[in-house]
Amino acid sequence: MSTRLLEVEGLTVSYGGLVAVDDVDLGVADGQIAGLIGPNGAGKTTCIDAIAGFTAGRAGSITFAGHRIDGLPPHRRARLGLARTFQSVELFDDLTLAENLVVAAAPVRWWSPILDAVAPARSRRVDVEWALTAVGLDGAGDLRPDGLSYGQRRLAGLARAIAGRPRLVLLDEPAAGLDTNETESLAERLRSLPELGISVLLVDHDMGLVLGTCEHITVLDFGRVLAAGPPATIRGDATVIEAYLGEGHREPDPPTRGAG
Repeated sequence: MSTRLLEVEGLTVSYGGLVAVDDVDLGVADGQIAGLIGPNGAGKTTCIDAIAGFTAGRAGSITFAGHRIDGLPPHRRARLGLARTFQSVELFDDLTLAENLVVAAAPVRWWSPILDAVAPARSRRVDVEWALTAVGLDGAGDLRPDGLSYGQRRLAGLARAIAGRPRLVLLDEPAAGLDTNETESLAERLRSLPELGISVLLVDHDMGLVLGTCEHITVLDFGRVLAAGPPATIRGDATVIEAYLGEGHREPDPPTRGAG
């Protein structure tokens, strides 16, 4: 865990006079699952939008896999191995699940239409099957999205993000709308990703998921870093409890000596 795959320093994003992200530092080590949490409006999605290249930072630097990527468009960041999911799962219902993943994973070049005409059967089938298996949807490649449950659609969105075998995937609220069993299944899949060579930056409001899967967590509040550290530190931080977690997540006090 000594190598920083992603290093964000002094990131600032503003929209007119509104500063949405203010001098944020965060990082993700190679092979790590890191978390980014905070109240609604704290700047979490804006932060990962800036990392992925969907919004421009006013100041700061973003280094990924040894490359400065701030200023690069999203597709060039993706080619370096940076993937991102969105809160809404937009799948093509007229395509099979496997075809949805191929569309997302296959890099488009100027010669792609020619190659498709010459070799229409070409696909990154191995990667598609690997991605579906990784999220627990093995054997579902021929199904269409409208035949999947909501939880399976969320997992399909994750499979689509990793089908190109990225080095880091930015997950924006993947557990939104999932029930307890579906969230537990998602957590199990997320924990397996580092073993497959994929690091994770997870944004989610499900504290059970975040605290149970992430090794390091950064907390944002009003666009600034409120706290950062391992789950036990975040769970016991009084400022985080007051701003976001609530008393239910406070670490219990150790028992007093002699207590029965």
